[in-house]
Amino acid sequence: MQDEVNTKVVAIAVKGGKITAEVLEKALKKFVEEIEKAQKSHSQPKTYRGKQSIKHLVSQNAAISNIEVTDGNIKAFEHTANKYGIDYALKKDTSEQPPRYLVFFKGRDVDVMTQAFKEFSAKKVRQSEKPSLRQKLSRSREAAKAQQREKVKIKNKDRGVEL
Repeated sequence: MQDEVNTKVVAIAVKGGKITAEVLEKALKKFVEEIEKAQKSHSQPKTYRGKQSIKHLVSQNAAISNIEVTDGNIKAFEHTANKYGIDYALKKDTSEQPPRYLVFFKGRDVDVMTQAFKEFSAKKVRQSEKPSLRQKLSRSREAAKAQQREKVKIKNKDRGVEL
């Protein structure tokens, strides 16, 4: 009988002047909550979301797919990936010049990933078609200089008074 029943001894320290039934009940409830919280955190491994390492992506027991990206501005893709809730990992391949980037993602996210890349590439095309703000500023400066050159400055004004 003794082998079947495991006995545990728990020490609970409560600070107080008088220990009433209510104080003891609150202390025991708090103790039980802490035990449940500890069991809950130990039972499930931490799941990572968004950008993560390849090791964490592989540990989620999902098939891994990848897409090659040659664009150096890979940081701009992160906004789109976070918008679609994609779990992905980036790997930089420096064996080639310019370096290429591999984006690894879960196999079940293929459809979502293709949609995110479509949106990302469409956004890049729209940005490339628009002139940059610096180009607009330089054009407006040149136009202002040309307009000022056209003005003829008259240094000697005739005021109509003759001596």
